[in-house]
Amino acid sequence: MDPESVDSVSRVPHGSDDSVDLDLSANCNPFVPEGARAAYDRAFDASRTYPRDDYPAFRRAAADHVGCDPEHVVPTPGGLAAIRLAVGVTVAPGDSVLVPYPSFGEYAREVRLQGGVPEFVPHADLLDTNPDGRALAVLCAPNNPTGDLPDPDRLDAFLDRCRAAGTPLLADEAFLDFTDRPSLAGASGVIVARSLTKVFGLPGLRAGFAVADGRLGERLRTAVPAWALGTPAARVGARCMREEAFVRETCRRVARERERLREGLARHFEVYPSDAPFLLCDVGADPAPLLAALRERGIALRDATTFRGLDSHVRVAVRTAEATDRLLDALAEVDGVLD
Repeated sequence: MDPESVDSVSRVPHGSDDSVDLDLSANCNPFVPEGARAAYDRAFDASRTYPRDDYPAFRRAAADHVGCDPEHVVPTPGGLAAIRLAVGVTVAPGDSVLVPYPSFGEYAREVRLQGGVPEFVPHADLLDTNPDGRALAVLCAPNNPTGDLPDPDRLDAFLDRCRAAGTPLLADEAFLDFTDRPSLAGASGVIVARSLTKVFGLPGLRAGFAVADGRLGERLRTAVPAWALGTPAARVGARCMREEAFVRETCRRVARERERLREGLARHFEVYPSDAPFLLCDVGADPAPLLAALRERGIALRDATTFRGLDSHVRVAVRTAEATDRLLDALAEVDGVLD
């Protein structure tokens, strides 16, 4: 991290609102795998000693989960820590980094903390960009907040150009478990960042990992802090990543409920296509009155105007059928608030 840059970098707004009883601003699974709580409780006694710094069980479970070599897995306290680690081993002060927008605001923040310069590119155009001369290129798949996946052929061609240019690709796959798309984990020239927050519904556990081979992998393993994961995070994380049936059922449920939510929201707003557990909506005006009206009814949506390039948008998490019904009923009540 570049000390001279820290004072000029601000925090990034996020979703999650505990002040309401229906929080649709954060995109976490409302369910957790069976046995996760028991694994957490059993980890207490083991937490009284230092964990093994190589986390063998966690790395094996992560490798099986994404399809890579366990030696290429670097455990981190959450997906954002994996992103910070990746930026930290690739970006020096003054370096240019390709950053998509609208997308996760932490990419640009981490680049700036390193003293690098985010070069913002419309996320739909990122794969057509020349990566030559950049220290890093960043991809979010599916993209947050738009929810779309990159075209596989265009992605392959872009990755080939990144390799030819010597530009590493950071692939944030925080929401990829909600799709049938294979991970880039283990691909040459790629650092994958993964989170257990979303699909396993455990944002407070702070468990994730990075994946890279070759020289990039060596740098990650050297730079990661000792004991990066607490024992509960390592044990619960390993248990959850073995629950393949839970992931499959989650994907089916989210796809089914996302379509029903999309149909309901489309009666009020323009809704973007999505492969993620959320939907981006253009409400056609400043969304503040809508957000306030829904908050009065105990519902929080994500104010997506905090994302670069969006000025009339909200993001809605896909949760349960009951949550969908409640939101759509509330929208019927406040219909016209933006007129």
